[in-house]
Amino acid sequence: MLILDNADVEKVLTMEAAVAALEASYLALAAGEAVCRPRIDIRIPTSDPERNYQWGTMEGGSTAGYFAIRMKSDVIYETRYNGALTQEKYCVRPGLYCGLVLLTSIENGEPLAFLNDGVLQHMRVGGDGAIGVKYMANPDAEVVGMLGSGGMARVHMQAFTAVRKIRKLQVYSPTRENRERFGREMAARHGIEVRVCERPEDVYRGAHIVAGLTDSALPVLDGSRLEKGAHLINIGGSGMPDAASLERVDVYLRFGDAPAPASRPDLRLEDEHLGWEARPGQRKHGDGRRGRDAHGVLLPKKRVTLADLVHGKAAGRTAADQITYSERGNLQGAQFFAVAGKVYELAKQAGLGREIPTEWFLQNVRN
Repeated sequence: MLILDNADVEKVLTMEAAVAALEASYLALAAGEAVCRPRIDIRIPTSDPERNYQWGTMEGGSTAGYFAIRMKSDVIYETRYNGALTQEKYCVRPGLYCGLVLLTSIENGEPLAFLNDGVLQHMRVGGDGAIGVKYMANPDAEVVGMLGSGGMARVHMQAFTAVRKIRKLQVYSPTRENRERFGREMAARHGIEVRVCERPEDVYRGAHIVAGLTDSALPVLDGSRLEKGAHLINIGGSGMPDAASLERVDVYLRFGDAPAPASRPDLRLEDEHLGWEARPGQRKHGDGRRGRDAHGVLLPKKRVTLADLVHGKAAGRTAADQITYSERGNLQGAQFFAVAGKVYELAKQAGLGREIPTEWFLQNVRN
């Protein structure tokens, strides 16, 4: 059994490898060669009425050889930061988090690895952004307008530069110090021009790719400011773009949907996640945003899937002035076996990680 921490993952996982693994897993899922379920959250009120405990899992596997489950143990709450309502979380104390991926073999059931999910989590979400831009943004897209300057913003710039020749970044976030530091970092890392904006509306001007990448509990995008030809991405925060953005979208790429249970085809769900709660009648943190977080297919008449796009069964962008939007769908479980499996293989080749006895996880009492 191999233990891989975030430093190990960072040494071997490139954006190109993450994108390739994700694309392959989504196509395998569409072909029936892989399976996953929507994310499931269990929420329990803590002794602090402003905070909930949340246990979240997502899982899936493929005939290619791996199964994985991602597990998160969080205390979640909302707070206002510079006037913006944001979601915060921690494990044990603020600044610490518990997210783990267990990778197993489908051939003999062997537990192969435990991985910290921090770097992997960012790379799999950024990889989705890269796939969306690869298939839906204009080929000559070179200007990024970005709302947010945290970890997701960093990995998405890595993603965008992997699939397009990005020339310029326009970025805004509520804290001046954060956005200025981020701007300097991106200019140095990617060798691009960076404009640090004083107002959120400034990021849209001339932007070919617009990305909302925040932990806001409310929508941050403003569809009225999108320029023709833009490709739109929204991660975190409210879980979906604002109504004005959706109204202006011409083509909507949703990578796919988790299949229905084999014995209950009527239970096929398109929601991003499902939640179960203790004290279900008691108002809890986040009640106002869960419907947005758990949204299903947003624009069914404008939707294309990744498999249909790749196999030529549907068209994506057909005109340079179209506004496009991409999102994963409820395929989180299909991400972790793909990317964690790739990390495991690369780490084994590089001799990284710490080995512990697999026997610690096996027993001779039938379960």
